[in-house]
Amino acid sequence: MGDSLITAVVTVLMAIVGVAIIAVLVSKNANTTGVISAGASGFSQSLSTALSPVTGSGGGFGSFTGGGAGFNVPQF
Repeated sequence: MGDSLITAVVTVLMAIVGVAIIAVLVSKNANTTGVISAGASGFSQSLSTALSPVTGSGGGFGSFTGGGAGFNVPQF
């Protein structure tokens, strides 16, 4: 009973998200290029952050400054 309830709730929520995505992409006032570009940029930044410990690049969590408070996360 519990698993089927969770599956049903997740299915409904995914359907709502899917309809929202389609509505954003096909609306007359949609900025489809901007939406796709923002999504790709976010994915690219996430990938860069995930790979930064391996590649040694300066991006990722090591560039966090604590909101200007002078706090730096150490680079490993």
